[in-house]
Amino acid sequence: MNPDPPVPDTKYILNDNQIPAAWLNVLPLLEQPMDPPLHPGTKQPLTPGDLAPLFPMALIEQEFAAQREIDVPGEVMDIYKLWRPTPLYRARRLEKALDTPAKIYYKYEGVSPAGSHKPNTAVPQAYYNKKAGMRRLATETGAGQWGSSLAMACEMFGLECTVYMVKVSYEQKPYRRMLMNSWGATVYASPSEKTESGRAVLAATPDSPGSLGIAISEAVEDAATHSDTNYSLGSVLNHVLLHQSVIGQECLEQMKLAGDHPDVVIGCFGGGSNFGGIAIPYVPLKQKGDAVRLLAVEPTACPTLTRGIFAYDFGDTAKLTPLVRMYTLGHDFVPPGIHAGGLRYHGAAPLMSHLLRHGVIEARAYPQNPVFEAALQFTRTEGILPAPEAAHAIRAAVDEALQAREEGRSRTILFELSGHGHFDLASYDRYLAGELQDFALPESEIDRAMAAVPNV
Repeated sequence: MNPDPPVPDTKYILNDNQIPAAWLNVLPLLEQPMDPPLHPGTKQPLTPGDLAPLFPMALIEQEFAAQREIDVPGEVMDIYKLWRPTPLYRARRLEKALDTPAKIYYKYEGVSPAGSHKPNTAVPQAYYNKKAGMRRLATETGAGQWGSSLAMACEMFGLECTVYMVKVSYEQKPYRRMLMNSWGATVYASPSEKTESGRAVLAATPDSPGSLGIAISEAVEDAATHSDTNYSLGSVLNHVLLHQSVIGQECLEQMKLAGDHPDVVIGCFGGGSNFGGIAIPYVPLKQKGDAVRLLAVEPTACPTLTRGIFAYDFGDTAKLTPLVRMYTLGHDFVPPGIHAGGLRYHGAAPLMSHLLRHGVIEARAYPQNPVFEAALQFTRTEGILPAPEAAHAIRAAVDEALQAREEGRSRTILFELSGHGHFDLASYDRYLAGELQDFALPESEIDRAMAAVPNV
């Protein structure tokens, strides 16, 4: 009797001792240097001292670091081990449903306690702030994945946490707010009456749905006006992308276990932390001649990379943050209230913007209905309900696989599933009821917001 053929692997797992011991800093590896951030008042290049009122010196040093690798502290590593290494899956059931010769892999970050990739930076940020003697951290959040991650990290290090949550998401996603409260955080709907910048927005637009730019202004103001409080950001900055590099570093090892190498690496894009986390470790390979494509996927309702301009702009609405050169829709742009709240940001990480400008990465945008369609196709084949943000990467992965079918040739697709959608069921309910609206932004609205971009 012949033995049964071996069952092909579905997931690729690393051991605790294979968690990356150092974060990968791609800044010194860039072929073209980035433009420096500028002081919002003097318009001169920012110095580390300019950031001291908001961040601990350890994170400021990481923001400007010149070394290729930065060691992960032992206390951070101990907490990473609660969920890292995260699994890499081969989406064989999705491949079969699509009848494609493509091979589809996904890196699943939803196994973290907060259900997303965000704790990868929340934990080190809380750690360094605790070491610096801070009592409290103030931050913003869109969909709530970052806010819940920082709330968890603050609780682990004995810090208080204040979160300004974009109002439309505060109302759409009450369970994210409840999760933050469960970890001890105080959460305000932004714009709020708690800050001068929030009150100014409400005075001008009482029914404002809020935006990440507005919420950032409130959190920065809160931190700047309290000596025992620092500001914490979940995306955009260099040190955030640095911490997220653990994702792609693990992928490199797991793809070796699979005996494969990606032709395209895909991640959803709001500020850049999720896409950067999986893409950054592939940048040095690409610069050495690897043909891998790095694809960032954003919503058409907030098309920063695909319709924005590359310019110096503020990261927040009240113009409290440094000026950074990035792709932007204008710092006072308020996106429509789509359900992918974590992708509603007017700007983009300067590092990711730099890579797009020089052709290292590429970008694509989708309306939300096709995104939800792909999300449910994934759920009904692979079993995981994705966050609406992560579903943008699924849409692109499905389209890449369908293109491979049309061409009649295989390709290897790797995407990051950055979080689960367990708190987004109201969004799926609206999609199933046919109530989701696709927003086609008029050029005039983008032009209006872009007119406010500083002439630097």
